[in-house]
Amino acid sequence: MNVKKRLISVLAIALVLIALCLFGSAYVREDGTELPFTVVQKETVHLWYTDAALTDYLNSKAVSFYEATDIRVEPMLVSGLEYLEAINRASVQEQEDAPDVFILTNDSLEKAYLAGLVTELENISDLANSTHYSQAAQNAVSYHGKYLGYPLYFETSALLYNKTYLEQIVAEEELSSADALIPSSIADILNFADQYSTPENVEYFFRWDVSDIFYNYFFIGNYISVGGAAGDNCEEIDIYNEDAIASLSVYQELNQFFSIDTKETNYDTIMQEFLDGKTIYTIATSDCMKKLEEARENGEFVYEYGIANIPDINAELMTKGMSVTNALVVNGYSKHKEAAGRFIEYLAKEDGNELYEKTGKLPARIQEQYANNNMVAFSQNYVKSAPIPKMVETSNFWVELEICFAKVWSGEDANAELKALSEQIKTQLAGEPVTEEVLQTPVVELLPEGEAESEE
Repeated sequence: MNVKKRLISVLAIALVLIALCLFGSAYVREDGTELPFTVVQKETVHLWYTDAALTDYLNSKAVSFYEATDIRVEPMLVSGLEYLEAINRASVQEQEDAPDVFILTNDSLEKAYLAGLVTELENISDLANSTHYSQAAQNAVSYHGKYLGYPLYFETSALLYNKTYLEQIVAEEELSSADALIPSSIADILNFADQYSTPENVEYFFRWDVSDIFYNYFFIGNYISVGGAAGDNCEEIDIYNEDAIASLSVYQELNQFFSIDTKETNYDTIMQEFLDGKTIYTIATSDCMKKLEEARENGEFVYEYGIANIPDINAELMTKGMSVTNALVVNGYSKHKEAAGRFIEYLAKEDGNELYEKTGKLPARIQEQYANNNMVAFSQNYVKSAPIPKMVETSNFWVELEICFAKVWSGEDANAELKALSEQIKTQLAGEPVTEEVLQTPVVELLPEGEAESEE
């Protein structure tokens, strides 16, 4: 054999060895015998998601999962428009990049499950463990007793306050600490506004986005139910009751104390007012933390702030906020369900503080230790929250509830509007007209010890 042929032989053997190193062992026939030197592709899991803020985090986790398991994960950012429709189309058509795993908000779980796009989880011991996941997180991903996904991160609302201003008031009034001015109720806020002078730059004691149901829901969230705890039961609809009427009536009464024009304000303007130091208390979602920290770094926010539980209405009427949970689910059409299941379990157990640092998203999994107290406060609000329901038949409820709040804020009768909303939703579910028995509007003394002055 001449030198040229020897070199070709050596090169061929080297290429085969490289292929084996890169792609694994020989292919195994069904009878157990092997075909040597056959290239075997590594298993690949495709992950779809819609939020660009997750890109760097998911890419890094895909690399670490591959190093731990030898399973490839290919994250793919896709449009949030007609998201489920795109997943269904890619799955049915068996597209090469169809998702084996995708991230989905909990309110879409029923629709996805009924379309065959979500698989019930088999290994639920970790998810069902109350030391790892709160009841709110478990309810968010459960459907008729089945767990359909792993909660990854959540969004909910909380009380955001200017800590610098509270400390100034404490110093001027010689109070014990700023904690004394963290309100446990709306009545407390009104009393504070009546008792204490505001710092020079303050224009509003309390101000929130009254045009968005996400920031209004807490007023009646403790007294209404659409689908029960897990939001999946059409038999559990309770919208029109005396406590809900009382709470919504108080909401209307607050218009005389906090003059907020729904046409001129929204969440962005409310947050800008807080950044400018014009507001002491507001209702905010968790995105406020990254926004405030970035503004501080840019010299645009010069105050200290804090996060607390959403205040109750008064000593008798309790509140409960709404939450949306983003979950990792396995596609029912996937041919790699076992590998996909391993990946979502892996990702769900990763450090939640890293998730927050890289994405600004708060982990749904309970952490042994949180990076800061504000994360703790939002997590406490999440634990107490009501997960947004999953039922397809009531998907218009949130739009109708927002309309109901807008009418009540502008002066329409709270009792009548809540009754009409309840009748509409129950009629949709029953398929025939439903009429509620008229209830009396309870008398609520928001400030039994005296009235606060309204803000100018």
